[in-house]
Amino acid sequence: MDNQAMTSEFSNRLNFVNCTLENGVGELILDRADKHNAFDEVMINEMIQSLEHFANNSNCQVLILKANGKNFSAGADLNWMRNQAKMDFEQNLADANELAKLMSMLDKFPKPTIALVQGAAFGGALGLICCCDIAIANARASFCLSEVKLGLIPAVISPYVTRAMGQRAARRYMLTAERFNVQTAQSLNVVHEIDDDLDAHAKPIIDALLANSPQGMAWVKTLLSTLENGVIDQNTLDYTSERIARIRVSDEGQEGLNAFFEKRSPNWKLDSDTAQGAQ
Repeated sequence: MDNQAMTSEFSNRLNFVNCTLENGVGELILDRADKHNAFDEVMINEMIQSLEHFANNSNCQVLILKANGKNFSAGADLNWMRNQAKMDFEQNLADANELAKLMSMLDKFPKPTIALVQGAAFGGALGLICCCDIAIANARASFCLSEVKLGLIPAVISPYVTRAMGQRAARRYMLTAERFNVQTAQSLNVVHEIDDDLDAHAKPIIDALLANSPQGMAWVKTLLSTLENGVIDQNTLDYTSERIARIRVSDEGQEGLNAFFEKRSPNWKLDSDTAQGAQ
């Protein structure tokens, strides 16, 4: 069975998520349009399974996060929230840990990720978008961190949202719970680009990513994650020097350099070890 068929078989076992894989591009599609793709514990678990599936599939070079229906995601499912209100602390902690796992896995996913956003993206959905490397939204997209209206806080998603929009903007939108439009989202670095034809706009970006070294892109993501605190000290210098030296002598580093000097396209080797050494 080829990788495309394996992904199709895997997807058939899921209820609220669809997965496809074609020509190196994996798609993780939220598919609960009748509920505006609001997520609960089942959908969160299926997204975690899907990320594991694509991370371990050497034929997936780029991952697209998208959604069926009018809206990207309304955030938390109402019935799920109702159940949370009946849980004790330990049950709520276990529940929250699963959402935290999902966000962390998407944030640290070893391949480039692109979020394609239409319509509403509220609460936890905003966290998913901020965990992706690139975000494109349509003109009617809107965003909201509405947790305080319910007496809650956007705790699990806060590291990723705050990193994207900055501490000052996060204070405003997490405290006011006001809805903001796609132009504001772009000015806050939540969204990179705006276009009503999301797939067409994403295509040249996907093509550019597919041409790059899989190992190089995986290592870039780990590099940036390591440097997030902004500290530049001797440890930083030692780490960055070690990284460039190690990748220069790696198989993909050698292939990229040789291809450049030989004026040919590099022959990237796609295997499950692509991200090894990125830690």
